[in-house]
Amino acid sequence: MRLQQFSPPLRNELVQCLQEIGIKTDADLLLSGDHTTIFSRLPPELGISLLDFRRAVEEVAELASAVAMHGDKLLEMENRQHEDIFADDMLVGIPEVDALLGGFRPPRIVEVSGDKGSGKTALALQLALRHLSRIDDSSVLWVDSSGDFSPERVSAMLAQISGEYSESALERLQVSFASDIEAVHEVLETLRQSFAARSSTSYTASVTTRCIVIDAITSLLGAMLSATSSQGHASMTTFMRQLRAFADSFSLAIIVINASTKILPRNPDAVFETCRKPALGPSFTFMTDATLWLSRRPTEESEAVEESTMHVAEVLRSRISVCPAPGPPRCDT
Repeated sequence: MRLQQFSPPLRNELVQCLQEIGIKTDADLLLSGDHTTIFSRLPPELGISLLDFRRAVEEVAELASAVAMHGDKLLEMENRQHEDIFADDMLVGIPEVDALLGGFRPPRIVEVSGDKGSGKTALALQLALRHLSRIDDSSVLWVDSSGDFSPERVSAMLAQISGEYSESALERLQVSFASDIEAVHEVLETLRQSFAARSSTSYTASVTTRCIVIDAITSLLGAMLSATSSQGHASMTTFMRQLRAFADSFSLAIIVINASTKILPRNPDAVFETCRKPALGPSFTFMTDATLWLSRRPTEESEAVEESTMHVAEVLRSRISVCPAPGPPRCDT
């Protein structure tokens, strides 16, 4: 931390003189050598005594040090954090869908993929709004990469969700626009800093982010991928590893929404009905804990119920749930 940030209580003249002799940060002042030696290098016209200089050094040490906390208090805070996180399993609210993955309980990264109109964003919104309606000190970070986020749609969906804290749910849904991967890094770094700055008092009194939704990750990573260069794939791998570390470090559920692409050639003996697959290549699927594939039934198959649409959810791959029977776990909603 630069010494200018300690002024006041440090005098501006003292900070300027320290900078002139190469002492520019708190680390330089506290760790670069004996304080008497540093004092001897200061100009006499500064008019500061050795005692006053030592007191200034002590003030810097106190301000730069971490807040002291007893181990039992830290353990109590961590236990409470885990209790709060697991108080709600982050369920969609549709038993058949929740049974596929056992909910979206953190820490985990889940890819939700499918064609346009298959219900990817709707499922993520349902998950987020249901969670916010039931947990009053939780927030959700929604990273919008396309600018398609619709407040009207969110309000309409929230009106259909019952919960004790529904009135404040929209206030705790944080939306950030990020058109490229660098912007996403900036958003995540801001969130990381907010986590790092929390003390035990602020944790118990403030709202905590427990879920991140990236809608959609395809446009952020797809432009970097190339058949002639491995650089884009390396960037994608690095970003997903950072997301993994982020989820594990702060106990977050991270939902990444991915588009789809054609399967060429298609295996006629495949157990999956779709002729589509998640975008971003086959390796991306293995960078998450699970891939949930959503599809929409043809109109003629869903005409049995008037003004209804049938959606199918399938687990393409998962390391957080067990397949109860041969073939892909799936449900029709």
